[in-house]
Amino acid sequence: MTKQKKSGKVFLVGAGPGDPGLLTLKGKECLEQADVVLYDYLANALLLEHAPSTAQRIYVGRRGRGQYQDQADINRLLIERAKEGKIVVRLKGGDPFVFGRGGEEAEAAAAAGVDFDIVPGVTAAVAVPAYAGIPVTHRTLASTVTFVAGHEDPTKPAALLEWPKLASASGTLVFMMGMKNLSSIVGRLLSEGRSPDTPVATIRWGTKAGQRTIVGTLVDIVERTEAAHLEPPTVIVVGEVVRLRGQLNWFETKPLFGKRIVLTRAQEQAREFSQLLAAYGAEPVEVPTIQIVPPASWQPIDEAVTRLNTYQWLIFTSVNGVKPFMERLHVARKDARALANLRLCAIGPRTAQELGMYGLTPDVVPVEYQAEGVIAALAHVGIQGCRILIPRAEVAREILPEQLRALGATVDVIPVYRTIVPAVDVVSLTRQFHEGQVAVATFTSSSTVRNFVEVFGGRDAVRPLVARVVIACIGPITARTAEEYGLTVTVMPAENTVPALTEAIVRHFKEVA
Repeated sequence: MTKQKKSGKVFLVGAGPGDPGLLTLKGKECLEQADVVLYDYLANALLLEHAPSTAQRIYVGRRGRGQYQDQADINRLLIERAKEGKIVVRLKGGDPFVFGRGGEEAEAAAAAGVDFDIVPGVTAAVAVPAYAGIPVTHRTLASTVTFVAGHEDPTKPAALLEWPKLASASGTLVFMMGMKNLSSIVGRLLSEGRSPDTPVATIRWGTKAGQRTIVGTLVDIVERTEAAHLEPPTVIVVGEVVRLRGQLNWFETKPLFGKRIVLTRAQEQAREFSQLLAAYGAEPVEVPTIQIVPPASWQPIDEAVTRLNTYQWLIFTSVNGVKPFMERLHVARKDARALANLRLCAIGPRTAQELGMYGLTPDVVPVEYQAEGVIAALAHVGIQGCRILIPRAEVAREILPEQLRALGATVDVIPVYRTIVPAVDVVSLTRQFHEGQVAVATFTSSSTVRNFVEVFGGRDAVRPLVARVVIACIGPITARTAEEYGLTVTVMPAENTVPALTEAIVRHFKEVA
């Protein structure tokens, strides 16, 4: 019997204008099932993380008028991969049907008999002005908005744009991809009678940390933009709504706006930190220098689970230890009831919160969220003669078990996870450091520091690399490790938590502003 060939499909997905948070839920779902992703220059590369690690990633974009893949080649790739039975995601900046040539790609798929879906995206024509504090419509200022392809040469005899109508329109004009033709666009609008004092805004890299907005009028916007050395990709907004920016400029006034901040913690833990920083206007760049993986063997913890009734205390020194411990409890056909006679200690509120996900409330959360705090707290309650189980990383500081034994306890330290160094795009990040694009490098454990230094070539290579970068550490132990490698720590919160570290970074930039 002949095996039926898997049916492929093409998804034309709008990636949004740049802020990765503006990807639609449907777009994320498509990426999660992709076998192949073809992506543009304007599609944020962070979105590729939603695709499976096994998915093939093919760059088919271009920058400005540089070399790029011919549209016919892109169409051919889409069709070939789909006919191989692959789920193909064509990830396009903005919306695929708003100056994105998505219509041509859909036509090619249809002509080839390939199944396809269109997944609209947040178009830059609306989102970029919004992030600059400019609504494209307004009840008293603009009842219409016109999207215009700005790359068409306005001086062509056969130009398709109806400049008299564009110039006389009372609403908003949004020119896409028109930076190189700004002078011609302004000239045609003026020559067709548009008022010289009409407000104009040019917005580069809208919705991202590198967003830059220049405001003027038709008389001086070319001069202002040239003086600012503004380059593509840029959105041009013409109309009275530009005047509202003075009141509505919400994004560029955030305390961390324009700051690219490197996060070195494990990918599984980085999301909360990224969201906190983004809320203050920063652009988080997740560069995990540690990866959480299972221990070499589950046998030690499985054996410990069988004798839980011999322990009086269970101590979690990291949020990372909670889930694998509870999973091994489940493997042994046990649940939280097996911990009924144990007293629980969590090193900090985030670890306590993770325990709460399993219906567990720790008896002790120290005031100081590190090993020394745990030691002080347990010394206060008294642990002499107690048996203590610590499920933790395979490699960690030994001060906690050593000091607990000194207090008269019997301590079993059992690995439930270990950390390894994941692959890091060293070339790209090194370039960003050298070009001054990174404002802050954050470290949330000594391991992240050590691995960061190792990945970037050792102490002597790292010191000049981050010479202009603010080094932010979650607590004194991490800061001490950073200083041992010759890094100057500028930011450290009073409390060893990610929210506190975020607030400390915000305070730092407010103070130096």
